[in-house]
Amino acid sequence: QVQLVESGGGLVQAGGSLTLSCAVSGRTFSIYTMGWFRQAPGKEREFVAAIRKFGISTHYADSVKGRFTISGDNGKNTVYLQMNSLKPEDTAVYYCAAQRGQDYSGGYDYWGQGTQVTVSS
Repeated sequence: QVQLVESGGGLVQAGGSLTLSCAVSGRTFSIYTMGWFRQAPGKEREFVAAIRKFGISTHYADSVKGRFTISGDNGKNTVYLQMNSLKPEDTAVYYCAAQRGQDYSGGYDYWGQGTQVTVSS
């Protein structure tokens, strides 16, 4: 089993920045791809960003490209999502996810509990 715990959410003004963290524990050796998703009230959960093991490659949703950066620290078993130039439409619960496969936007086996990000205008 793999456990994921997100942190770093909060309230920020439009144009501001936040960094989310996802601590990974358990059978971490089995994980190949880590991702971030978000779900706004009344909307479906959507893909935000993903990174493959050792940072081999990353992938972003068009809506966050150029503003968000996903990165990982293998020594700390932690994945980060640096969010800059935040917009009110970025407001959502952000979830960390992990999988053994290579898909970016689907096929995730494990999920965190989520952390709230609220961007005020």
